[in-house]
Amino acid sequence: MNEEKQKALRALRTSKGQIEGIIKMIEEERYCMDISNQIAAAHALLKKSQVLILKQHLDHCIKEAVLDGTIDEKNNEIMKLIEKIVN
Repeated sequence: MNEEKQKALRALRTSKGQIEGIIKMIEEERYCMDISNQIAAAHALLKKSQVLILKQHLDHCIKEAVLDGTIDEKNNEIMKLIEKIVN
């Protein structure tokens, strides 16, 4: 597993712990702003892991697609994902 995937995995595991903590905070009826801040932190880690995975895709899969002639297909995949992210 390369460095980007390892970093993404660490971020996802951390966000998993944060989400479990958020659930506990809600069950304990903690202050809403504290809960919201934890949700924002988990969201930031999810975004970070997505960027790392996309970097991995660009560094490896896109390079391969250029070589084997499937770049248009890969570009379409990325555009569909970008549309999901921004909408």
